[in-house]
Amino acid sequence: MDAEAQESFREFVAGRSTALLRTAVLLSGGDRHAAEDLLQNALVKAAGRWQRIDEPEAYVRQILYRQQISRWRLKWRRREVTVAEPPEAGHAPDVSGAAELRLVLRTALSRLTARQRTVLVLRYFEDLPEAEVARILGCSVGTVRSTTHRSLARLRQLAPELAGFGPRPRQRSHDFSPVEVRP
Repeated sequence: MDAEAQESFREFVAGRSTALLRTAVLLSGGDRHAAEDLLQNALVKAAGRWQRIDEPEAYVRQILYRQQISRWRLKWRRREVTVAEPPEAGHAPDVSGAAELRLVLRTALSRLTARQRTVLVLRYFEDLPEAEVARILGCSVGTVRSTTHRSLARLRQLAPELAGFGPRPRQRSHDFSPVEVRP
């Protein structure tokens, strides 16, 4: 890599690494160390092809997605998290602030499977259409739809306190009062 390409790569990393790390954290279920590893591996791969890349951010994001897919296919056992004291029963965290909401969401996302988490990140964080998610994951649009549906249902089950956030379901009007029709 020549000096100009090295400088271009350094500028890219300095300018876009924070946003790319956020995506990697979401993909890894909130595990910052795993996210840093994921991003570092993606940047190493991108550096090797830097002079031939037309859209660097899209290229690095594609590497992130594919590496995450490879990780969930390895079927590694998830490490169990141990805590000093059991959580209090019936105590729901206060999600009034944005920070608390992010923590609740991150915890709930980390309890989903890697596939479920990846589909939700691609659909809602990256705002990709179902067809694009299907192309990235190498599956059908129907699989993306069903996985999204099951993932959201599981997320609602894991974090019922999130029910107050997001789009509200539409209420159908059942008003059957007579309507005057004029010719």
